Formats: sequence, C-alpha cells, structure tokens
Amino acid sequence: MQMHLNTLTHADGARTARKRVGRGIGSGLGKTCGRGHKGSFARSGKGKIKAKFEGGQMPLVKRLPKVGFRSKLKLDCAEVLSYQLEKLEAGEIDFAALRAAKLVPNSAKRAKIVMKGELTKKFVLKGVAATAGAKAAIEAAGGSVQE
Repeated sequence: MQMHLNTLTHADGARTARKRVGRGIGSGLGKTCGRGHKGSFARSGKGKIKAKFEGGQMPLVKRLPKVGFRSKLKLDCAEVLSYQLEKLEAGEIDFAALRAAKLVPNSAKRAKIVMKGELTKKFVLKGVAATAGAKAAIEAAGGSVQE
C-alpha cells in the first residue's frame, strides 16, 4: 500500500473535540455545565483555593507554636574568619579596613572576628567584636582587642 499526502490523518486520540458546555441536556454538559451544584467550584472565578486554606478551619501554620527567637541584629552583623585577616597588613584594623579589604559586605553594619585557622601577624582590633577563641589567638600573636 502506498502513502499519499492527501490521505494522511492524525493518530486516534491525538485531536479531541472541545467541550461545548451549556448547550442543552443532550450534550451531557447542559444546565450546570459539569460543575455540579453550588460550592466554590460552581461559581465563576472562585475555583482556586490557596495552598494553606483548610475550609475555614484554623490553618496548621497558625495552630503550631512559634519556637525560638530570631534576632534582627544578626542580619546586620558579618562574620570574618581569623585566617582571612592574614590578607591584611599587620597593624590597626577597624570596620572600615575590613570593608575596604572586601571581607565585609556593604549591607553589614557590624563585624565579628571568628576563630578559624592560625594567625601569625600582630593585629590591633578597634571597634570590631571578636569571639573568645579569636581574641585569645590575636593576643597569642602579640596583638590586642579594643572593643
């Protein structure tokens, strides 16, 4: 059997006729148009329900207890690891010097030195907080911390 362009058709089920709703009882989609009786899905423009909606019942998100404390100050503070200070020249280090060295983002208003790695240079920290471990490491290298 030979195939001709004028005999080509779509595969079975590839093209389906659209639903013609509200065109009488004989169509099977008359009167309520397949939406059932009443309820939010029967109304126009009301078919979507938000993900957290539970039919008017208090949602689970609101029922669960809120635990812990989230400090807003934490967002303003940037952490600087102690081994990153090795990139800077020995001497006085303040917040402006850390920002100039791109160790602190522009969004930060404060900085704190956290102990990680080793320090060999002598630093004098001014106006920058430091953890107990970082403070001990700076002082062991011959520096000091002035908050």
